[in-house]
Amino acid sequence: MKRREMPVLLAAVVLLLIGVGIKAWGHSHAIVVAGVLLRVLGVAALMVWAALRRSLTPWIVVAMIAGAELGLDAPGIAVQTHFLSDIFLRLVKTIVAPLILVTLVSGIAGHGELKSVGRMGLKSLVYFEVLTTLALVIGLVAINISKAGVGMVIPAAVGAAPITTAAPMHWQDFLVHIVPENIAKSIAEGQVLQVAVFALLFGMALASVPRAKREPVLRLTESISEVMFRFTNIVMYFAPIGVGAAMAYTIGAMGPGVLVHLGKLLLTFYAAIAGFVLLVLLPVALIARVPLRRFLKHVSTPATIAFATATSEAALPRAMEEMEALGVPRRILSFVIPTGYSFNLDGSTLYLSMAMVFVAQAAGVHLALGEQVFILLTLMLSSKGVAGVPRAVLVVMLATAATVHLPTEPILVILGIDALMDMGRTAINVIGNCLASVVIARWEGVFGEETPSLVVEEAIAEQ
Repeated sequence: MKRREMPVLLAAVVLLLIGVGIKAWGHSHAIVVAGVLLRVLGVAALMVWAALRRSLTPWIVVAMIAGAELGLDAPGIAVQTHFLSDIFLRLVKTIVAPLILVTLVSGIAGHGELKSVGRMGLKSLVYFEVLTTLALVIGLVAINISKAGVGMVIPAAVGAAPITTAAPMHWQDFLVHIVPENIAKSIAEGQVLQVAVFALLFGMALASVPRAKREPVLRLTESISEVMFRFTNIVMYFAPIGVGAAMAYTIGAMGPGVLVHLGKLLLTFYAAIAGFVLLVLLPVALIARVPLRRFLKHVSTPATIAFATATSEAALPRAMEEMEALGVPRRILSFVIPTGYSFNLDGSTLYLSMAMVFVAQAAGVHLALGEQVFILLTLMLSSKGVAGVPRAVLVVMLATAATVHLPTEPILVILGIDALMDMGRTAINVIGNCLASVVIARWEGVFGEETPSLVVEEAIAEQ
């Protein structure tokens, strides 16, 4: 944070805290009016801070706070803003199916023929799937223990369809259900599992054909993927308005008690992140005989970049340089880390499983163990391939919610504090992928066998 931004942020926080204190303990009309004025000035100061930051995430935070303020002091107006969050949801839902389809296809087929990927590719994918599954399980366990969403009653939106729970499904029915019979129908109905299965099979088939036949289709999917990323960027400019309207509507209709549940969710998430590091990443590093002290030294810079920017891509170049300096050959890095950005999102998958159960708890929908396993399997597929998309977890959460018939209102409420959780999950994504490159290099028996290039050595020496 730049020096000129700090005083503005501190002034905003002080004004808001004093204003909230007056809201809680003030009684006379003059004091209450003064509290409203202070909170409005605090929100205005936050807007100045967000303008200085020049990025989307601060504006989402400001919109959440502004929406909360509107819901507290003008609930009648706040509940009328719900149409803005509905517009945002509709825009995001248009992205889901084509995005998952083209990113999975290009991600699988983009490495060339599957046979050329060979042993290293198989090991990487198995490693990725095991760790992301463990992350999903830890997220499920954490939210079931904390029950952060229990008691958070979400009012039904005007004109919204009634909330229904997914019918019990036997494993045979589940296997039949995930196989698409008509890909156009699957896209139209938002059946994300069917779209993902089709994309997996299509990507494998595309990777197996000769290069001359594969390249035109691959260029097309990559082009569509790039267009969808740009489409998402455009839609996300509307995110502050959608999030602010959702927060305003929720607090206006429910009262400020919802903020308690969001605080519990935030604490649960970071506790789960700590548990994942201690119970999964640390044992994996010890089993693979990773030099922990050196690894921590080299991973600290990319992890810090990821945490500060909440963007994995910003840390990718530095991560590859640091891991090469640690002793991972470049040919391992060039495959493992980019592939991990699509298939090894430990922090994101942990967050997703936790958030989806939180949504069910907030909606008063009881999820049996079998239904939670169904959600886990859905997330295992739907979370792949969208790492380069801003707010990608929102896309995945909406797709999964549609699959298991959960409401969307709690998802937008969660998005209000998503910026605070995005930093943690992005840092874990980067750390997990850096560790994966070392583990695969150890597994292949080539760790430390190549000397880092002169460019990498100079870059590391300059830090």
